[in-house]
Amino acid sequence: MKSICVYCGSNFGTRASYLEAAKNLCIEIAQREIALVYGGGNTGLMGAVADFAIAAGGKVIGVIPQALVDKEVAHTGLSDLRIVGSMHERKSLMADLSDAFIALPGGLGTLEEFCEVATWTQLGVHKKNCGLLNIEGFYDRLLCFLDYATEEKFIRPEHRTIFISETNPQKLIDRLEKFEIPTLPKWIGREQL
Repeated sequence: MKSICVYCGSNFGTRASYLEAAKNLCIEIAQREIALVYGGGNTGLMGAVADFAIAAGGKVIGVIPQALVDKEVAHTGLSDLRIVGSMHERKSLMADLSDAFIALPGGLGTLEEFCEVATWTQLGVHKKNCGLLNIEGFYDRLLCFLDYATEEKFIRPEHRTIFISETNPQKLIDRLEKFEIPTLPKWIGREQL
């Protein structure tokens, strides 16, 4: 694994543990000489992720649409900031640049971006692992939903395993490096219900 995309909030959230987890994750990524790919912003956890990775001597690639550059939220301390025309281009380039994906706590954007790349893994669009850094149970309700959707036969049990969850950054990266993506058809026929 040469690069990991980290999705996270452009706010800090309410708990200091979210920022501490971002720091520990970025230090681990830098120590393993893995490049960090992220959304290119300078606010909230997003900005902190870049700062922590740079401070740890890591390589950081930011990808941000021009509209956000115009709002002065681009991280100006990056040696590799790629400016694109739209959010769609941003997500596509971030996925292309990354070998795996990790979601820290965040809001709708974090959830949308992470679920999109997990769906691409499920569909076989790419073969890239997806992990949730589940700090203080932040993603417990999402994991419960995924379990319920699996019980209700909207997700195959094998595809449910695509969502790797850990509370420890080192363990999460270890699991991402070792996990083999299941290769199954996505669709479940009536005869399989």
